[in-house]
Amino acid sequence: MSNPILQARGLVKRYGRVTALDDCDFDLHAGEIVAVIGDNGAGKSSLIKAMSGAVVPDAGEILLEGKPVRFNTPNDARAEGIETVYQTLAMSPALSIADNMFMGRELRKPGWRGSVLRQLDRAKMEQVARDKLSDLGLMTIQNINQAVETLSGGQRQGVAVARAAAFGSKVIILDEPTAALGVKESRRVLELILDVRSRGIPIVLISHNMPHVFEVADRIHVHRLGKRLCVIDPKDYTMSDAVAFMTGAKDAPLAA
Repeated sequence: MSNPILQARGLVKRYGRVTALDDCDFDLHAGEIVAVIGDNGAGKSSLIKAMSGAVVPDAGEILLEGKPVRFNTPNDARAEGIETVYQTLAMSPALSIADNMFMGRELRKPGWRGSVLRQLDRAKMEQVARDKLSDLGLMTIQNINQAVETLSGGQRQGVAVARAAAFGSKVIILDEPTAALGVKESRRVLELILDVRSRGIPIVLISHNMPHVFEVADRIHVHRLGKRLCVIDPKDYTMSDAVAFMTGAKDAPLAA
């Protein structure tokens, strides 16, 4: 297997007396979907936040394409090509789809109108947003200027994933992308995840939904008590096995 795109080695994160990450490792290779599963309180969120710049680990290192990186803020991670879609989606409901796609990285008009007057290039942003949504088969959304609050839950998730795919050049992290969706909308989001992967962008998927995990993941990282317990191939184990590993009901397989 090729060298990992994203690695974590020996990550430690403490909140007072609580140790959220305890010498934690992680690997993501090119063009794969790695699902991260674990019981509540296992430290999954802290791992994801460390790799996306939302928290700074107390010890350990993160490597991107083999080189050590340090993220003090989510913007640092974004600048390196790591995009995260949180469960809350982090969108502004009253703003348009195009405005949400470019929130925090708006395009300015060329020349002095952009540099001096700070005018936004709305036409360019709308065109890029439309292209990205079309690429991912999301143009059931008729109007790129409609407010996000007018969209269904699945469409909102689609816009968030499209935003991540538009700017996440190296890695996309998805936190519970189907948690609040119905069956039909979940199906569309899973297809979207596979579509993004097919474009060569590796994905970290955090999910409690075992059928979804086993359907789309290439490998499953089982997280327990703040560290990586094991990594399993979904073709070799059942959903019951995975739950037993993550709850401690069954001994984890030894690493090959």
